Amino acid sequence: MKLLMMLPLLAALALPLTAPAAEHHHHSAAPHTLELNAGQKWKTDAALRKGMTAIRAAVTGALSAAHGGKATEQTYQAAAQKANVQIAYIVTNCKLDPKADAQLHVVLNEIMSGVETLEGKTAGQQREAGLVATAQALNTYGDHFAHPGWKAIDLGH
Repeated sequence: MKLLMMLPLLAALALPLTAPAAEHHHHSAAPHTLELNAGQKWKTDAALRKGMTAIRAAVTGALSAAHGGKATEQTYQAAAQKANVQIAYIVTNCKLDPKADAQLHVVLNEIMSGVETLEGKTAGQQREAGLVATAQALNTYGDHFAHPGWKAIDLGH
């Protein structure tokens, strides 16, 4: 039921950034690639840090289970659900300047793509591949956004 309430927010996030996707989106075009802010990481706010930290926790927990050979369909679905809830939270509560927000959309789109695979919605892709893709997107976030204490996710087996 909660997922049904989130679908409009997730759909809004997927719209081109020229559309009024969510209240805080006020920029003109989506960048195709990530870039730093004049060589520096983009500033974050508390809502973004909270949401990304929660997504990271869900992904690292599921990765641990997968690497230990103990991941189940429920493991992947729970991680995906937690990620979706936090994406919706970020979209609703995060307030960044327009350039940082545009960069964030690139990362969130990568995360959402990984989560779709994690949910089993990408034909020909295993759920674990979605988990890895989501973790890689989280590492990209850490490379481009100033998030004190953020640590890259170790993708080694």
